[in-house]
Amino acid sequence: MTAAVAIPSLEAGTWTIDPVHSTVGFTVRHLVVSKVRGRFQDFSGAITVAEDGTPSVNAEIDVASITTDNAQRDGHLKTADFFEVEKFPKATFVSKSVRQDGSDYVLTGDFTLHGVTNEVELKLEFNGVNAGMGNGPVAGFEATTTINRRDFGISIDMPLEGGGAVVGDKINLLLEIEAGRQA
Repeated sequence: MTAAVAIPSLEAGTWTIDPVHSTVGFTVRHLVVSKVRGRFQDFSGAITVAEDGTPSVNAEIDVASITTDNAQRDGHLKTADFFEVEKFPKATFVSKSVRQDGSDYVLTGDFTLHGVTNEVELKLEFNGVNAGMGNGPVAGFEATTTINRRDFGISIDMPLEGGGAVVGDKINLLLEIEAGRQA
């Protein structure tokens, strides 16, 4: 069990993720040589900071809100070939621990996607707390991780004639989060 780690300046209480000022994005290799970027438009979550300063995170993503700025591709991503959104409409993250890693942190938790739950580690950068604009303090975070889509049951093969695949297995996730402290 990892010892509890407090994040300085993050007051106890609930910090709600502000989806207007946050991004849940990803990149994936396309045709071996380039990357497709995308994001999820609908998501929610909260960071609960215990009295001892230890944070925990719960988040939910509406998988059908995926956008890569290409309607045809987005439609295909929602099918049984990929996310199968009618059967698995939500992805979730529930943290289990946080530990310090130099000046940053590592947030460990259970990530559920496509009906499969795996433990993931997110490299977490705490960007600090600001007094906000009249609605109370806000905190900023950036988190990154890489997952393998096959680990979550997304195993479509689209091989290329010369080797490689249309869509890579590794998905880089980038979360840029602003959260407001609830009164």
